[in-house]
Amino acid sequence: MSETRRCCKGNHAEADGKDRKPGPRCFPRTGYCGRGCVHPHVHYIVPAGGLALDGSRWIDSSRRFFLPVEALSKVFCGKFCEELLELFKQDKLQFHNSIEQLASPGVFSRFLWQLGQKDWVVYAKPPFGGAEHVLNYLARYTHRVAISNHRLVAFENDRVSFRWRDYAHGGKKKVMTVSVDEFLRRFLLHVLPKGLVRIRHFGFFANRRRETALARCRELLGAVASPDRPETTNLPRCPVCSGTMLVIERFTSAQLYFRPDLNLPTPQRCCVDSS
Repeated sequence: MSETRRCCKGNHAEADGKDRKPGPRCFPRTGYCGRGCVHPHVHYIVPAGGLALDGSRWIDSSRRFFLPVEALSKVFCGKFCEELLELFKQDKLQFHNSIEQLASPGVFSRFLWQLGQKDWVVYAKPPFGGAEHVLNYLARYTHRVAISNHRLVAFENDRVSFRWRDYAHGGKKKVMTVSVDEFLRRFLLHVLPKGLVRIRHFGFFANRRRETALARCRELLGAVASPDRPETTNLPRCPVCSGTMLVIERFTSAQLYFRPDLNLPTPQRCCVDSS
């Protein structure tokens, strides 16, 4: 994951070829396909423009297209393999089981050559619904775990059943049952290393210069800072007195099913004496 982030950081400038400092945001995420299979990847958000190196002007991207995807793919592949080789030289890679032979320098060198011969897929597209829609979508993943409670169906005979969506067949909802060990193995694959920064900022979004850089961007673009949004509450209202209800604990249907000993309090009506 770390070498992927380093590749992303320098990838945009080389593929673009313009003398500017963009302000990308990098969202490293351990993805899952619904069945719990892991595929680490990075969501990389790049503004369609950037400040000139001396900060004197704003440089827009092309109106016809943002980046040449084929060039972006080749640059990313080269940078990724370069970082991977550097980690190998520093003896920071470990090879186990079926890939133990990669510990040999000659075998690893051939492996990198084979990687370079493959077509690397870099998926770049304009956002549906605008940039705010994309940020809202990614925000849901920054503090989530691999599987939510409502997808758990049953735990019987040391086997776990859970719901998943099969996008290869029209997004149909299905139920998969695996052993406890396999379920835990898949779940732990999505636990990020301690101290990993989930969201990283570069360019004019870098923490130490964000305030002054964004102020300069707004000045050049003739834009004003949006006011802070008022905090909204989604707490439910009491159906009797319309007061705000305090949520003490939430239960899914599966939790209620597996907790027959749970004694729910008898609901009481609120009485208001208006005399």
